[in-house]
Amino acid sequence: MLTCKTDYFTKWLIFFAAASFLPTLFFYLVGEEGIYTITSMEMWHRNNWVQQIMYGADNQRPPLVNWLIMPLANLLGWSHVVIAARLVAVAATLGMIGWLYWLSRKLFADQSFALFAALAGLSLADLLLYRGWLTYTDPVFAFFTFGAMATLWVAAIERRRGWLVVSVLLVSCAMLTKAFTAYIFYGTVILVLLRQRPARNFLLSPFALFIFLLALAVPVAWFSALPQVGGHSSSMLEEIVRKLSAVNTPGYFAQLALFPFEIAFRLSPAVLLAVYLLLRKRVTQTEAEPVNFQAVLLVTGLCFLPYWLSPQSSIRYLLPIYALIALVSARIIWRAGEPAITLALRWFAGIIIFKFVFALILVPYYQGHFRGENYAQTAREIIRRTEGFPLYVQDNRSIGLNIVGNIDMLRWPQAPLVSPQAGWNDGFVITPFADDASGTLVETYQVAGDQTFLVCRGAACTTTSIK
Repeated sequence: MLTCKTDYFTKWLIFFAAASFLPTLFFYLVGEEGIYTITSMEMWHRNNWVQQIMYGADNQRPPLVNWLIMPLANLLGWSHVVIAARLVAVAATLGMIGWLYWLSRKLFADQSFALFAALAGLSLADLLLYRGWLTYTDPVFAFFTFGAMATLWVAAIERRRGWLVVSVLLVSCAMLTKAFTAYIFYGTVILVLLRQRPARNFLLSPFALFIFLLALAVPVAWFSALPQVGGHSSSMLEEIVRKLSAVNTPGYFAQLALFPFEIAFRLSPAVLLAVYLLLRKRVTQTEAEPVNFQAVLLVTGLCFLPYWLSPQSSIRYLLPIYALIALVSARIIWRAGEPAITLALRWFAGIIIFKFVFALILVPYYQGHFRGENYAQTAREIIRRTEGFPLYVQDNRSIGLNIVGNIDMLRWPQAPLVSPQAGWNDGFVITPFADDASGTLVETYQVAGDQTFLVCRGAACTTTSIK
């Protein structure tokens, strides 16, 4: 449907959208990103490759993201570990969009549409402006999970054993990245494809069933190999159960009502435009691949439903199906004809332009004046005040994580900060508590609306002014 000129324009928009992530590599730490820089530094310093260590203790989280960050950080230098971590997140985001292009082309046999779908996915506001570069586990988890779903899908429709094996490897990597929920996304694709006879014959073949058993063997083997057998798996399961536990009934019903609107807004412009075209009844062209489109729609809906109904949910948990939501939206826009596609391309271009303003002006200004640079300044001040004495940390909040992440980078190759042992009697501690039980207050650090405290005990208290 797209002319060569429009197709060319789409490719350039994809290029600029991808390039817009470059400035984000150099932002100061944001939110809880410090978890992944701190744990990577601690694991590397301790030569511990199987446990995600934070403040000297097992964080009871799978370490695959750390495995990806550590060699890059060692190559770039550990003072640039934030850049290394962001490179991993951005590469995972672009990789997920690559899977989207590939799956779209396989399902709908149209390269122009596949490019359009990829652009729609990369232009989703929440992905382009925030979660696509944020160094949480979510981008990497989404890359592996959606990659597993896509390769499983193609394996089933093309009866390709090789892709089935790849899908199992990818879903196993997803579990080692974050959570067991990767298997729910993966299983949903199987459930939907079983409705189609050719796919069902392949998925229920002895070879396929054997490969699926191997997928289950990976977590069993992994958790059995850990020093504390059962601890990690129990922690991951408890986290899922906790999110399914209702806490606030009025708040739960408010979420049920508002969550779809939040999704539509944060995943604009593609989702909002698709909804608009449907409401205006402008989707007039017949679907060329109805079976495949219905399957995409069903998988997307089934994967979305648990997070909509969950009492404690967040849009970031849906990141593995952002690409599918973009695919559904792109297909609806595509079937509304050339005017709708042109309008969509203008909106996509607009949000990409805004991304450059956001990344080059707005975020640097915010981090320089409100929250970001002051974490690094606080870290330098704490290093100066505590020089020559042991320094510990007890602050797991985002302010503590950001300050400690900067301290660990600035002090490298010294050992990263750890929590003090019970009964510690000399040195300094970064803590959220300013009471006699913690120690003698040395300094209060105010970062935007947050506070953290530096306290001392023993000889450290005699070398500095006490507040």
